[in-house]
Amino acid sequence: MEMNTKAVSRFCRRILLAIGATLLVCGFNMPPANAEPIKDRVLNEGRITIGVGNNAPWGFVDGSQNATGIQPDLIRAVLGPLGLKKIDFVVLDWGALIPSLLSNKIDAIASGMAITPQRCQQVIFSSPDIAVGDALLVLKGNPKNIHSYKDIAENTALRLGGARGSTNSENAMKAGIPKDRLQLFQDDQSAFAALLADRIDAYTLTSPSVINALEDASLGAKLERAVPFTGLVQNGREFANYAAVVFRPEDAALRDLYNESLAQRKADGTIAKAAEKYGFTDKEIASPDVSAKSLCPDNYR
Repeated sequence: MEMNTKAVSRFCRRILLAIGATLLVCGFNMPPANAEPIKDRVLNEGRITIGVGNNAPWGFVDGSQNATGIQPDLIRAVLGPLGLKKIDFVVLDWGALIPSLLSNKIDAIASGMAITPQRCQQVIFSSPDIAVGDALLVLKGNPKNIHSYKDIAENTALRLGGARGSTNSENAMKAGIPKDRLQLFQDDQSAFAALLADRIDAYTLTSPSVINALEDASLGAKLERAVPFTGLVQNGREFANYAAVVFRPEDAALRDLYNESLAQRKADGTIAKAAEKYGFTDKEIASPDVSAKSLCPDNYR
């Protein structure tokens, strides 16, 4: 009986060694039998979880505790026709969005995140939806008729305000506005006061920041956005950052499906209609000739 027990033990060890060798050949990272690609999961369940950063007008929680903003509206417009009727929005701190995505706590990010080469090393982006360029706040009626940085650069009587250290201020100087006619402010409220007191003739911000500022009724009654407006132009293209929806690198199939529907919604005017609701102009709809691949040529996946 003792010999039989030892024989069985030796046999079992050989089996276990053989299984171990097989696992080494096949690799330890085999997916579990019940795993399915996220594209198939969200289509089968009709549900997806989206992270937003609670920053107007991109994505925020309204007074009824519902997720609203241009990005939630775009998500609903793009994914709804694909059968995704249950879209769960999770509000997160900005710095927690990408870590939450990569740790599978959310399925995608829709919060106006700009496509940059640095971010493309970690995540993948949809086609851009909104082009975030520079914009100007001016007095109601735009009495100085300012419609470009060039207008300010060429008229020595005009004075521009900008936020200290902002890309907008740098763009204004690159466009030819001299430093002695560019007043820098530590915060927006100081700049608004200067504009209302006629100490500056315009204040440069990103287009979403201008939209958000004018939501304040007291400002909206006295200030307006200069439309149309042309900012810094380099190599034939006006400067802009391009916002897009963010996915995990392994979820390219879901990203591609999203892009197909996004292109259709752009073509039928759905995107422009959603953008207009939040104060964006047609100019802010990202051109089809700008892609995530063109913005991340070295890291596109």
